[in-house]
Amino acid sequence: MPQLTGSIVKYPARNLVTWYLVLIMLGTLLLTLPICRGSGSTNVSLLDACFTATSASCVTGLAVRSTPHGFSFWGQLVILCLIQVGGIGIMTITTFTMFNLGSKPSLRARAILTETLGASDDADLKWILRHVLMVTAITEGTGFLILLVRNLFLYDPLTAAWHALFHSISAFCNAGFALHDDSLMQFQGDIVVNLTISALIIVGGIGFPVMVDLHKNFPLGITRGWQNLHIHSKFMLTGTAFFLLMGFGGTLFLEWDGVLDQMPLWKKMMVAGFHSVTCRTAGFNTIDLASLTNATLFISMILMLIGAGPCSTGGGFKVSTVVVMALHAWKTFQGSTRINFARRTIPNEVIQAATATALLFSVVAIAALTMLLVVEQSTIPHPKSQGVFLDAAFEVVSALGTVGLSTGLTGTLSIMGKLIIIALMFLGRIGPISVFAALSRSERAVPVEYPKEEPLIG
Repeated sequence: MPQLTGSIVKYPARNLVTWYLVLIMLGTLLLTLPICRGSGSTNVSLLDACFTATSASCVTGLAVRSTPHGFSFWGQLVILCLIQVGGIGIMTITTFTMFNLGSKPSLRARAILTETLGASDDADLKWILRHVLMVTAITEGTGFLILLVRNLFLYDPLTAAWHALFHSISAFCNAGFALHDDSLMQFQGDIVVNLTISALIIVGGIGFPVMVDLHKNFPLGITRGWQNLHIHSKFMLTGTAFFLLMGFGGTLFLEWDGVLDQMPLWKKMMVAGFHSVTCRTAGFNTIDLASLTNATLFISMILMLIGAGPCSTGGGFKVSTVVVMALHAWKTFQGSTRINFARRTIPNEVIQAATATALLFSVVAIAALTMLLVVEQSTIPHPKSQGVFLDAAFEVVSALGTVGLSTGLTGTLSIMGKLIIIALMFLGRIGPISVFAALSRSERAVPVEYPKEEPLIG
């Protein structure tokens, strides 16, 4: 193994934490510089700079200051660089971590994982980084060109190019930062912008292994290509399609006479579809989230928690995790002791890792929500809260899932509230991979085995 990758193999979770801590600290220092302050705006405090740097580095999108007005061009450039480095970093390090997971993986396990990731047999960090950069450049470049042509009808050439570049990178990295205070609400009826941003979000959130797998099998045709796809790709594609349709149908049905009431049918479908896509941890919005019904907000929270795919720019506890848990539950109800899908058997270790990841997210979300309620609402009686509980829950899920959507609570947070959200964004970015790494170490033989006793479950 090359020296470049030695420390990542030995301490994958530690390197991931260090990567983002250094990136956040560097971004915080840069954003506090006077040159990064927007014209006519107040100085960027250390806390606000840290909040923004964390949100950008962890590709979340929650903001306590206006991106277009609170920061100058140089401040926006720092934010964009943090988004790009954070997005590429998570795809590179997480892919490499999964590729080299375990101290001494068996040759068979390594061969299977190598094939699943689409990597060469002698793949190292340089190989993965090169291919991640290539995929990123092609996808973001295509999005940039499409948005540039559209923006030339709205802005002068320089502004059009800057907006196209910023939004293309932000969308592919599932960051949700926009150069408009209303996010993308002014493009609510713009088919080109909606489809381009949605495509960038989906491609960025589907994961590097799936991209490589699709590229390798696409020339074989739909039927044969689907048969040759790895089971992870099948999980991701079917799961992504299901949750996108669930979000689309739920939003369209629940908001038909709500925020979508005065829109023509084509626009209702486009807005509902975009909202479903952006809940994948993207963070853009074309509708006022505070005007949505509680039912729509709750469905959005479920989608935000699930998020995108492993080795992608998206967050959440991952689509493939939910698919594995759903198959496990279904097979258990049928009395089956193993999960067979598409002529493959899912190992018990994967099921345990999926369950632990989802449980970790749930525990962290509950603990963080409790702390946020204590900090922000401990003196407000329930009759006077007027939906603040749901706002706080939405904010916690959005931060932990690195989504960036908000019903408006972000700007009103206290110092302690901001610190809680910062911690959530950081934990949400590194949590699942750290858990997976911990659960996937080589098994150790325990010399002593006590008499078995089963507790009651359910």
